[in-house]
Amino acid sequence: MATNGNQQVTDAQEHEDQTKSASKQGTRVFKKSSPNGKITCYLGKRDFVDHITHIDPIDGVVLIDPDYLKDRKVYAHVLAAFRYGREDLDVLGLTFRKDLYLASMQVYPADAAQQRPPTRLQERLIKKLGANAYPFYFQLPSYAPASVTLQPAPGDTGKPCGVDYELKTYVGETMEEKPHKRNSVRLAIRKVMYAPEHPGPQPSDDVTKDFMMSPGPLHLEASLDKGMYYHGESIAVNVQVTNNSNKTVKKIKITGKCSALTHTSILAVFFLELQQMLSHYYQC
Repeated sequence: MATNGNQQVTDAQEHEDQTKSASKQGTRVFKKSSPNGKITCYLGKRDFVDHITHIDPIDGVVLIDPDYLKDRKVYAHVLAAFRYGREDLDVLGLTFRKDLYLASMQVYPADAAQQRPPTRLQERLIKKLGANAYPFYFQLPSYAPASVTLQPAPGDTGKPCGVDYELKTYVGETMEEKPHKRNSVRLAIRKVMYAPEHPGPQPSDDVTKDFMMSPGPLHLEASLDKGMYYHGESIAVNVQVTNNSNKTVKKIKITGKCSALTHTSILAVFFLELQQMLSHYYQC
């Protein structure tokens, strides 16, 4: 009994020590410097969540070296692009890549028209890094697509197809100037969406077909057991046929289609196209 009591006390002390240790840990910050070390970008996170009602802002700071900049400026931009072909197929200036969203701002010197109150993270970073740290802030629009990566085929090389986001900070005379690698910082970021906690309504659809010289129609109804499936799950389809005609149903065919949609929520969805594929579901 004494041994059990000592064990309980030891476990309680370890839990208390872990709690104190966690409370002492600061906020995790992502940091990346340019190859020449003259500008450094700080971000609090690299995954920004779309909550449907709002999207997490992209906020951070850039630490600069004023002696290196002289009369030049520091810019930041966020680019969302959709790649729909392999990189090795890009020839003669033709690329299988399309820019979907681009936002830019001048970080240094600060533009009065773009200034806004700093966030809590920016206040803490500026306080720690000093006067040479300048904030930047981007708010993605509601129509900005979510990040998605399509599974590459065996043997594919290069960047996979899908939608990706990039945050770039660079030194230049103008915002349109092509940045040099030595004084620019690139950070891959993601716009993500999480599955809803509460399931939606059960998906279902139905269609009716009439036949010439037939006393009644043929009615077909299909439904799924739920509206959301995860990788590896089986899709159960319930099919009900009501045949009031004088035709004989010989075959019922069910097909699943996976689509990557480039809108506000890029999701892989399975659905039944009953209206368009009626002739493929049954043969009379």
